Amino acid sequence: MLKTSLKTLAYCAMAVAIPLSGASAQTPKPIKQHKAWGAYTYNDAKAGKICYILSIPTVKEPSDRDHGDVFFLVSQKPDGTKAFEPQVEVGYPLKAETGVTVTIDGKTFKMFSQGHNAWLTDLTQEPALVDAMRSGRTMKVSGQSTRGTQTSYTYSLSGVTAALSEVAKCK
Repeated sequence: MLKTSLKTLAYCAMAVAIPLSGASAQTPKPIKQHKAWGAYTYNDAKAGKICYILSIPTVKEPSDRDHGDVFFLVSQKPDGTKAFEPQVEVGYPLKAETGVTVTIDGKTFKMFSQGHNAWLTDLTQEPALVDAMRSGRTMKVSGQSTRGTQTSYTYSLSGVTAALSEVAKCK
């Protein structure tokens, strides 16, 4: 079931990545599934080949709400540096003033939100977050909807290192 969900969410990830580049939608191609994380690629008319990983949460809270499609995405930056850009996508608008918090093994990373997405507030923390994902077991992402609902998502980090390795050799 997880593989099917991740493939479905790969298409949702395109809605996030494509507007940033201004390109028309391309169909993502799965590279390989690594436990809870899938590696994918697509061709962008401007940036060329874009590679990324994504996963869906194992727990969504509060459990009595419709969260829509929710996933965590780490894309390889198209600038040739092999750097990674972590991002959160949720199925509802996030409250901009409250931001989003990512916690892995006691390490906290702050994100700013815009619409349904969130990115790290301090871009210099991107490598630290990716390193924490590689060494951690679970990741918790917390935020607040524009309606004021506190939400949190727990992700398994099983397979993230292997999926990132696929992306690193993708280009």
